[in-house]
Amino acid sequence: MITKNEEANIGPCLDALAFCDERIVVDAQSSDRTVALAEQKGARVVVHAWQGFGAQKNFALSLAQGDWVLSIDADERVSPALAAEIARAIADGRADGYEIPRLSSFAGREMRHSGWFPDHVLRLFRRGKARFSDDLVHERVICDGPVARLTQELSHQSVTRLEEAISRIDRYSTAGAEMLLAAGRRVSFVDGITHGMWSFFRAYVLRLGFLDGREGFLLAVANAEGTYYRYMKAWLARRRKFEGR
Repeated sequence: MITKNEEANIGPCLDALAFCDERIVVDAQSSDRTVALAEQKGARVVVHAWQGFGAQKNFALSLAQGDWVLSIDADERVSPALAAEIARAIADGRADGYEIPRLSSFAGREMRHSGWFPDHVLRLFRRGKARFSDDLVHERVICDGPVARLTQELSHQSVTRLEEAISRIDRYSTAGAEMLLAAGRRVSFVDGITHGMWSFFRAYVLRLGFLDGREGFLLAVANAEGTYYRYMKAWLARRRKFEGR
């Protein structure tokens, strides 16, 4: 698990992971009580300067000693049923990686549409057979072997307050803009508008976000804003570069 100021989540998350042989927390220099609380729960805590999501998780992976690794975020919870299914999957060993269906909530509502469910994420894998991509944000697990799927859901308390969504929009759009620039993408002013509008339409209409009620509308708007700012930040950064500012 990687953390940064997760004192509200770290305790319950680690409690749900009591079935694990080792619990490793790599903390990006939190300013709250995340480290102290994790240590109180018996986790091995290593403070490591932030390097981006992919690099940070690969560092955490390098510390693991077990044959199998479960990657989890502090705002996610493993139910007893999922823990039992994980144990059966490891004992069976018919695959080198397992995707887990993740059920996320937004502003207190479980989102079963909007492109958020079923959200199969590869989180359980045999050590030595997988690693994380080096992306600054939206990293993924790359597994060199057969991948199967579990059935029990991973609970994800994604956004409890709208303020959190706004904060994430800023952080994630900045990282996304850096990735666009690093990839050499040519970004125009119009790209921010068109991609933002498409993001809203895809989440709210094509992916049936309207069935998630008012929260579905809020999520679609948040998606659109994140996409809009990602492209606009990249466009502004590119313009500054060529103007020599």
